[in-house]
This record gives sequence, C-alpha cells and structure tokens, in this order.
Amino acid sequence: METVANPTYIKRKRNGRISIKAGSKSERVIRLTMMLLFVLTVAAFLLFDYTGLELWTAIVETGQNLKVMFFEPALNHFTWAEALYQVGVTLGLAVLSTIIGAVIAFFLALMAATNLSKEWVTKVVRVIVAFIRAVPTVLWVLIFAIAAGLGSEAAVLGMLFHSIAYLVKAFSEAFEEVDKGILEALRATGSSWWHVVIHGIMPSTFTYILSWTFLRFEINFAVAVAMGAAAGAGGIGFELFMASGFYFDLSEVGFITYAILIIAIILEVFSTQLKNRYFPSSVRK
Repeated sequence: METVANPTYIKRKRNGRISIKAGSKSERVIRLTMMLLFVLTVAAFLLFDYTGLELWTAIVETGQNLKVMFFEPALNHFTWAEALYQVGVTLGLAVLSTIIGAVIAFFLALMAATNLSKEWVTKVVRVIVAFIRAVPTVLWVLIFAIAAGLGSEAAVLGMLFHSIAYLVKAFSEAFEEVDKGILEALRATGSSWWHVVIHGIMPSTFTYILSWTFLRFEINFAVAVAMGAAAGAGGIGFELFMASGFYFDLSEVGFITYAILIIAIILEVFSTQLKNRYFPSSVRK
C-alpha cells in the first residue's frame, strides 16, 4: 500500500490497478458530528414555543436598549471617584491572585518538570494540577464562597487555585525546553540543584515566565469582573450586576461596559509592548 502526498487519499493496488479512496476516519467523524449538530440545531428551533412572540417588536425594543446602553452612557448611582475605586478593587483582585499564584506555581513547576525532578514527583504534581485545571474558575470561586463565605477572599482563593494550575503547566513546559547541554554542564561542575535552577533555568525562561504571568493576569481581570457579583467580591463587576439586575439602568450598564473595555484595551496594549520587547522575532512572524 502506497500513500500520496495528500493524507486524505489512499492508493491501493488491486489486480494491477490503483484505486484512490477519499477521506479518512477522522474526517468522517468530523462530518458526522457536524451533521448531528446541524440536525439538533434545526430540531431545537422547530421545538421552541413561539407562543406570543412578536419578532419585530422584540427586534425594535432590543435595538432601542442597545442604543441607550452604548450611545447614552452615564453614571446615575455612583460617582466617578467611586467608579475608579471599584475598577481599582477589580484590578487588585486580579493582581493579588496572579502574583501569589505565579510564586507558588514557580516552585510547583520545578517539581513538575521532567528534567528537574523525579518521575514520581512529576506525575503526582501533574495529576493534581490537571484536576484543578479541569474545574472552571467560576466553580472554584463558588466552592470557596460556600466554604469561606461571600466576599473578596472567596474570589481570590478561587482565582488563585486555577491560576496555580494554569501556570504550573506553562512554566514546567518552559523549563523542559531548556537546552539539556546547559544543565548537564552545570551538573558536571558539581552544581547543586538550586544552583542549576538559578543559573541554568531562570536565565533561559525568565521572559517566558513573565509573558505567561501577564497573560494569566489578563484572564484573572476578566474573571474578577464576573466574580464581583457571583461571589460578592465587589469591584466594577458588582456595580455592573446592580445596574443591570436591580436598577435596570441601561445607561449605567453601558458606561461600566465601556470602562471595562478601556481597561482591557490598555492591558492588551501593554501585553503587546511586552511581547515586542522580549519576543521580537515571534511578533514579526
């Protein structure tokens, strides 16, 4: 059996003839999955209860709400100073969970890296962080909200748990990419384990650690906005929840949305500058 350059075609010789079979098992599974999802989507729309639905009225009212929200932003229930304070609270939650998480993740990643730790230690650490990472951040926050009560503590602990698991994977993979020759040369000179980490691992992976940590900070900021209401952690997320769920103030919802968007843009610009400084070659690609 011979294969052609295109992996989706298979040549077979049968009785002196060559036949070409299109497709592969994975492609058939993908097609069947897409067809199933399409059928389920159509069935869901057909089974909806459309009783009393006035489509045109709904479209007009939705457009009016969006107009008020995004073209008439205003603060009606708190001042600019209070708004800045709430944004600061949200950023504080993200910074706290990211910094503590990065420090703890660094030491756990040293144990999770195959070139720095014993095999059984690596497997134990990776299994634990994989379990933590599999549970969404929101669920961890809710778990700690039940255990520790509503407040900023639950939000920080929940984000901290998931941040540690996220960064352990990222850091350990960066550690494993370090040139083996460097580590072997240090060990050959009689360097201790910590000496290898400080002089072999850190110089080669510092930029990666910095980049991954800031990426996690961006994620934690978005999570902190959502958890401001879900866990009672306060911040701009709680004000957004109050404006939309209690005051029904669309103008204030629009203002808070713009404030969150501006912060996100600032973080993205800072992240881009960070990548341009430490990873110029990858950015050009």
